[in-house]
Amino acid sequence: MTVFAINWSSVGLQAGQLLLSLSILVILHEFGHYITARWFKCRVEKFYLFFDPWFSLFKKKKGDTEYGIGWLPLGGYVKIAGMVDESLDKEALKQAPQPWEFRSKPAWQRLIIMLGGVVMNILVAFLIYSFILMVWGDKKIPTASMKYGVHVVDSTLFKMGIRNGDRILSIDGEPVADFEKLRRKLILGQQVELQRGEQTLTINMDKDLIGQLVENRNRSIRGFLEVRRPAIAFFVPDTSAASKAGLQKDDQIVGVDSIPVLFYDELQELLLASAERTVSLKVMREGQELRLPVSVNSEGKIGFLAYGYSYQQMDSLGWLKLDVKRYGVLEAFPAGVQKASNELSAYIDQFKKILDPETGAYKGVGGFKAMGSIFSGAGWDWESFWRITAFLSIVLAFMNLLPIPALDGGHVMFTLYEMITRRKPSEKFLEYAQMVGMIILLGLMLYANANDWLGWGR
Repeated sequence: MTVFAINWSSVGLQAGQLLLSLSILVILHEFGHYITARWFKCRVEKFYLFFDPWFSLFKKKKGDTEYGIGWLPLGGYVKIAGMVDESLDKEALKQAPQPWEFRSKPAWQRLIIMLGGVVMNILVAFLIYSFILMVWGDKKIPTASMKYGVHVVDSTLFKMGIRNGDRILSIDGEPVADFEKLRRKLILGQQVELQRGEQTLTINMDKDLIGQLVENRNRSIRGFLEVRRPAIAFFVPDTSAASKAGLQKDDQIVGVDSIPVLFYDELQELLLASAERTVSLKVMREGQELRLPVSVNSEGKIGFLAYGYSYQQMDSLGWLKLDVKRYGVLEAFPAGVQKASNELSAYIDQFKKILDPETGAYKGVGGFKAMGSIFSGAGWDWESFWRITAFLSIVLAFMNLLPIPALDGGHVMFTLYEMITRRKPSEKFLEYAQMVGMIILLGLMLYANANDWLGWGR
């Protein structure tokens, strides 16, 4: 059915947002290196957005620096004179060090130049989050306000004992009052306390929960856990069986044949049990009851989507309560710092899971496709765009600090070694280390993108 085909306009929109977001972050990251290099009187030979092997799309020389845009959108770079970098310019390094070169500067100055990009990304995240808190506010969904509890989208959680309608009270003994934090902590936690009707239950989570969720990700609707909702049609494609039967947007399905339906998850189960049959939907439309005969396909679907309502719309429908706290100018900046710090801490916790093979989290490492999928494909949402951009800025800062040669963290590691031991690594050693680091990064990039499209990690 058309609704399950690839929506190329949606893919293009996501790709455009990803490209713009990364371009902003790459330019600002490289500017951090550029401005600190200039402060310490280093000559900057190139400042490029994207890489330019063989040719560039645009270039302009101003002073000692060539500014340009490359054709390979895998990042960007500044070429600082006298520095062993991705250009591997061996000829320049054979010459005697010059006063304007990076290698002629004291170790502490070289350290600051190497940290300039990371510091810039952290500052950018602080500023974006502060801007968001002023304009759109800090939005939270109190878990206690979710009228119908949770909807278990992924079968992995169901196998572990969580059910539709459950109210999750705490994870690893800590109460979780915010639904977005709940989803994050759930994949990192080991023990869940929940309320089911009048009962309070404790569920032990499998250590490889993340790996199991990744295995099932192609069968998920949006995420592994959602807000439970009534069976109301949000989007009904013209070519779907549901549309041909007469189902319209905002219709509420309250029965299948003679069986009553309250929630969307109940409807899913009934339709799956009625695969390749024609059923009679009992529908409420503007207070009127209708009966619509509709054909169910072999997958137990009729071709409409119940997801798509914003949290603001869910609030107005009474499914949950959306709390919004806006900040003034003076309040927003310290709150932005706190927000960025919390996001960084959460990301580090997730990164630790990737390093533990028993969790299976490495299966979820993704490339550009995975990154693009976190942006909205339904329309250009500036609030969502800036929230994701701020988060990616934090990720970029953290990843660049990893002690891998060819990354800022690798250069920082060697510089700290020099400052502690008073022994400078040879340029030949740095050259080989750079080559090894580039091979490692290329391998990781190939793995991540192959995992996106081919599922190598699964």
